[in-house]
Amino acid sequence: MAIFEGRFTEASSLRIGVVVARFNDLVTAKLLSACLDCLSRHGIDTSDTSSQVDVAWVPGSFEIPLVAQRMAASGRYQAVITLGAVIRGDTPHFDVVVAEVSKGVAAVSRASGVPVIFGVLTTDTMQQALERAGIKSNLGWSYGLQALEMGSLMKALPG
Repeated sequence: MAIFEGRFTEASSLRIGVVVARFNDLVTAKLLSACLDCLSRHGIDTSDTSSQVDVAWVPGSFEIPLVAQRMAASGRYQAVITLGAVIRGDTPHFDVVVAEVSKGVAAVSRASGVPVIFGVLTTDTMQQALERAGIKSNLGWSYGLQALEMGSLMKALPG
């Protein structure tokens, strides 16, 4: 019986693409900062001149799947991380955006075979989003870990 697991200690050679929504950037910038910190502490070069990490900013979460698809299809990345924050308002817009971005990200991952990490916060209030982006803890770190684990795991699996 073979057992396959991703290993954080064997992930320093991975190339990572990150797609970040500019809308609610008070939140998404904090997610990105923690995500890059995680990747850096696990041996990924996150400097401005890095050839291991590329960051693409999109207008909002709705646009994330298209850019994630382009990154995944490029063959350059072993994992793509998506970062966004959709906060419920007084209209049904929240439901539409959340449904489309979540379906889109899942479809990109399945179609490309590249792990696409779903790091889009879906909260009722700005306070909840800020709590998840640094006030209590920062989920950006977790999304970085997920990318490392999945990228490493996909390299270990037989083709």
